[in-house]
Amino acid sequence: MPRPVRVAIVGAGPAGIYAADALIKSELTGDPGVSVDLFERMPAPFGLIRYGVAPDHPRIKGIVAALHQVLDKPQVRLFGNVDYPGDIGLDDLHRFYDALIFSTGADADRDLDIPGIGLDGSYGAADFVSWYDGHPDVPRDWPLEAERVAVLGVGNVALDVARILAKTADELLSTEIPPNVHRGLAANRAVEVHVFGRRGPAQAKFSPMELRELDHSPTIEVIVDPEDIEYDEGSIATRRGNKQADMVAATLENWAIRDAGDRPHRLYLHFFESPVEILGADGRVVGLRTERTELDGSGNVVGTGRFRDWDVQAAYRAVGYRSDELPKLPFDPLTATVPHRAGRVLAAGAPLASTYVTGWIKRGPVGLIGHTKGDANETVACLVADHLEGRLRTPAEPAEDAVPAFLAAAGVEFTTWEGWHRLDAHERELGAREGRERIKVVPRAEMLRASAAPR
Repeated sequence: MPRPVRVAIVGAGPAGIYAADALIKSELTGDPGVSVDLFERMPAPFGLIRYGVAPDHPRIKGIVAALHQVLDKPQVRLFGNVDYPGDIGLDDLHRFYDALIFSTGADADRDLDIPGIGLDGSYGAADFVSWYDGHPDVPRDWPLEAERVAVLGVGNVALDVARILAKTADELLSTEIPPNVHRGLAANRAVEVHVFGRRGPAQAKFSPMELRELDHSPTIEVIVDPEDIEYDEGSIATRRGNKQADMVAATLENWAIRDAGDRPHRLYLHFFESPVEILGADGRVVGLRTERTELDGSGNVVGTGRFRDWDVQAAYRAVGYRSDELPKLPFDPLTATVPHRAGRVLAAGAPLASTYVTGWIKRGPVGLIGHTKGDANETVACLVADHLEGRLRTPAEPAEDAVPAFLAAAGVEFTTWEGWHRLDAHERELGAREGRERIKVVPRAEMLRASAAPR
């Protein structure tokens, strides 16, 4: 009797779960069928949704409901708290599966090569996001002594960082933030947050809705300098050809012409200011130096040679994420991605048998969460074609019980989809005690205890 095609997906964030969904909807669902195992280094699934989306974005977190439907499928299993390659390596996976898909995402900060970037008080946005999202592998405390803070970048992550820094802790009590994050934010001394972009309003990478949400807080006064509202031919063309860019620019224009209010925290959005140095004294951040830029006609900018120093005591770089290298897989350090052709991993220009990528490890950290569906469909189409043409490797141990036995023998305390439901119920119970929907559990050991089956 033919067995199902067995596929392992490393990474149980949206990209990996979308790939599982594409697999169980593909031609493989006929005879002999398909079975999918998702491996996740965290005890809980959902990746970026749980540990990369700001807690005050419940609309985006609502995507979890759709991901639940995929993980509920009988063809799909979850193995959480399993590290690649520490707990299970490439050779092990090939031993158990016909094909492997890597969807490990990107959770490290891109470098910003300016003087002073290593000063105390200079932070990567990814680290701060991990802290306020309750990632178990980062410190429980975050230094929030600065009264004036710079955020470098004009994307949605920069908005998230600036908004969390400018909001009061109690405004976030309606979310799932854990107690240590609430305590940390309650001690936050920031009263001014300055967001810097080297180009103009038409080139900002904000989503219109995320930008408008800045102005919803009763404690945040959003301020835009009218002198920063400027367009050239390239900028006008961008607005005409991109509805989202036009909406962002229109919102910024409206903010630039209104009178400033009296909300206690001020959040400034600066354009045409290129960060050139983080200023320090005694090893700590004491300021930021920017160069004023101007449009060159194409929508790009050039420096003017005019510099300004800003009085800030902390700086957060939000200039993009990058993926970590995956052992035993090829890696392009310039793009921080695995080389591929339509999702087939390439080694020395040739496809690596039965090995695929999807999501940000495939195309880099660009686009919204929903864009990973297209990545998954492309990758799975290649995998299915390779199966139909007999190009997949044959695993030595394809039995479904081989993997949990392997992990147990290695002493790996892995979690399951049933364990997630127990952890989910535990977090909701914690929340109910405080009159909240849920409170996220941070310590890995507590997550594992809550996930464990009753004895």
